[in-house]
Amino acid sequence: MTAEEQFRAIAAEKIMIFDGGYGTSIQKHGLTEADYRGDLELPKDQKGNNDLLCLTCPDIVEGIHAAYLEAGADMVETNTFSSTKIAMADYGCEHLVRDINIAAAKLARKACDAATAKDGRPRFVAGSIGPTNKTLSISPDVNDPAYREVDYDTLKADYREQCDALIEGGVDFLLVETCFDTLNAKAAGMAAREAEAAAGRSVPLMLSFTITDMSGRNLSGHTINAFWYSLRHLKPITIGVNCAFGADLLRPYLSELAKNADTLILAYPNAGLPNELGQYDELPETTASLIRQWVDEGLVNMVGGCCGTTPAHIGAVAKALAGQKPRVVPELPVVTRLAGLEPMHITA
Repeated sequence: MTAEEQFRAIAAEKIMIFDGGYGTSIQKHGLTEADYRGDLELPKDQKGNNDLLCLTCPDIVEGIHAAYLEAGADMVETNTFSSTKIAMADYGCEHLVRDINIAAAKLARKACDAATAKDGRPRFVAGSIGPTNKTLSISPDVNDPAYREVDYDTLKADYREQCDALIEGGVDFLLVETCFDTLNAKAAGMAAREAEAAAGRSVPLMLSFTITDMSGRNLSGHTINAFWYSLRHLKPITIGVNCAFGADLLRPYLSELAKNADTLILAYPNAGLPNELGQYDELPETTASLIRQWVDEGLVNMVGGCCGTTPAHIGAVAKALAGQKPRVVPELPVVTRLAGLEPMHITA
């Protein structure tokens, strides 16, 4: 069976478990700038460059993967949220993009294979593709609405480089996550599909929306259903939402998506909202209880955690959801589904 066939077979039987945050776990190691830099000769301060740790402190990254797998995760993502040339330019590490992505994929693959060898349960690797720090839809200059810091072709090319390296490293899926700009997500999705075709093997796409405020829209102004309609032509294996809020505040938007998405849904919230110091106080049991409400309403097929979540949170979620039935993917009527900032149906 291919990874997609295995994934779909498991998802038909149970709520699958995704991993949690990586930054939170990395921070607990109290690393110095020298730890981040390792033996690499780099021109800028590297403290906070978490993706670089795949090269300089691989044992830490592999240990985080292993902790999530031990907590019950069926899938872990690579530590590559910012591993594009555009994002790595902040650290002067553009030349390391390919190496970071390949190393990250191999670390996640190694951890998953070790976990599967222990108990026989399939584990999956998702290549994490973040949104970058540039936006295609909005000008950063209020005095020049037409100005863009990057164009579509350049952004797609950077995403393509990341996707190619992740696939070479051995990922099963490509996860375009924390999508604050729908056009950025389109560029990443197209790059993923092109990389899949070039690799000559199936590497299904996963997409995850992020809400920027209580209006329920992302930064480019799209509602969650408008986002879905804008990207459903890419035929992702999962669509969903991550980051932004805790599980309680995400529930109404997730409920709306669950009714309109004819594919599997993956959702991974933050551990509530940050306190005044930027820290997350929500206890694992609270996160698990709130996510259990999603399951009781039939909203999700796979769940995990984002900012502030730890292996303890994922363990609590896995325990709370054991034996629960997954969402049933709806069979929707065939109509024309379009989107501007809002979704639109043409039924006749």
